[in-house]
Amino acid sequence: MDMFKAMDVSASGLSAQRFRMDVIAENIANIDTTRTEDGEAYRRRVTVFEEVDTTDSFSAALSKATEYSSAGGVRVSEVIEDPSEFKLEYDPDHPDANEEGYVEKPNVEVVTEMVDMMSASRAYEANVTALNASKEMYMKALEIGR
Repeated sequence: MDMFKAMDVSASGLSAQRFRMDVIAENIANIDTTRTEDGEAYRRRVTVFEEVDTTDSFSAALSKATEYSSAGGVRVSEVIEDPSEFKLEYDPDHPDANEEGYVEKPNVEVVTEMVDMMSASRAYEANVTALNASKEMYMKALEIGR
């Protein structure tokens, strides 16, 4: 049995949520970016998580089969672009305006990003709490041996 598995799972959650917060911050920073390298407005990005598969070897599969929990943690599998439509804003003086005078604005909504940021922050805090609980449990176990 892997004694520090709970800490590894919490650490993977911390890393994934930190990356998610970085992507959200990038979305907010680009809320007014009307031109990117590919010539269109900035497109909102979203992180996709997946469970970490710990069955990559026979010994890992055997130990996983003998444990009560099969938790393996989480990782960011990819960052996808939100396919929703851009917002159109009438501004004929803008350098990126089309023939009708409309500018394509990014599909980023501040409220959505703030809600996602709060969710990522709470998940991060929950992982910190789980990590600290595991650490405290291991410390108590060491005290028993004295």
